[in-house]
Amino acid sequence: MEDAPLPVVGVGIAIVSSFINGSTFVLQKKGILRARRSGRTYLSDCVWWCGTSAMGQIGNFLAHNAAPAILVTPLGALGVLFGAVLASLLLQEHLNMLGKLGCVLCCCGSIVLIIHSPKSEGVASRLELEERLLDPVFLSYIALVVILLVILIGWLSPAYGKSNIMVYVGICSLLGSFTVPSCKGLGLAAKDAFSGDAFTTDSRALYLFLCLLAILLVSILIQFTFINKALESFSSNMFEAVYYVVFTSSVIIASAILFKEWEALGILDCLGILCGFITVSVGVTLLRISHEAVLTWSLTKTKEE
Repeated sequence: MEDAPLPVVGVGIAIVSSFINGSTFVLQKKGILRARRSGRTYLSDCVWWCGTSAMGQIGNFLAHNAAPAILVTPLGALGVLFGAVLASLLLQEHLNMLGKLGCVLCCCGSIVLIIHSPKSEGVASRLELEERLLDPVFLSYIALVVILLVILIGWLSPAYGKSNIMVYVGICSLLGSFTVPSCKGLGLAAKDAFSGDAFTTDSRALYLFLCLLAILLVSILIQFTFINKALESFSSNMFEAVYYVVFTSSVIIASAILFKEWEALGILDCLGILCGFITVSVGVTLLRISHEAVLTWSLTKTKEE
């Protein structure tokens, strides 16, 4: 019973962080447009800096250390909805009916996916985290992610980044495989690295803390770069919704491999996960075609008299 409030605290922090993150892309996009009209770089625009400073990484760090990632990550759906409302007010990026349906399906599919996904065990110690981080399956997955990132950043981004939103979304989402374990591990490593006086500091814990901190900072910097590249070419509404779905899926996969909860899944949960992915896929498709397709409730006039 004593541990029961912790997930509640983590979820509460995640909700606040999601609303803050929901304003990030909109304010950054607004700053980019302002700078483009005045012929300046967006680095000199105060609105862009307001959006950048609104990135809720501190909130995400606290939330991931107070609750399982499998519960925290999907709450970003609230940020998608808040961002869509804010974009309509500040950027006049109005979603048509297909876009709104796609946004709803993306959020609903992700929630279904989370409900039926394996529930993370709480990692209680740094030693347990080290053991799981060095697991061959997890290392193989991380190696695959690194290869995909090299291909996306080195080849696909220069060639197709400005014409295909999934290139930038893929880069930023795959980096979630590094940011979430790093956020989770920093809290555990810090307890051992900085507990006691300077003469009793655990050097191994300190090295792990510095390593995870470096990985987190590099990942955030790369995400930061490609998020702004995406906002220069695509609607903030579309980018935020698609990014949320792909990022959530990436974090679910990484967390499942790291914490090994798939063995406890039953048939109903497997069917729920399949339905969640189908719903998400349909939502992403609707978001992609919403800017070209038109949906009306009125009858189309025919040429026949």
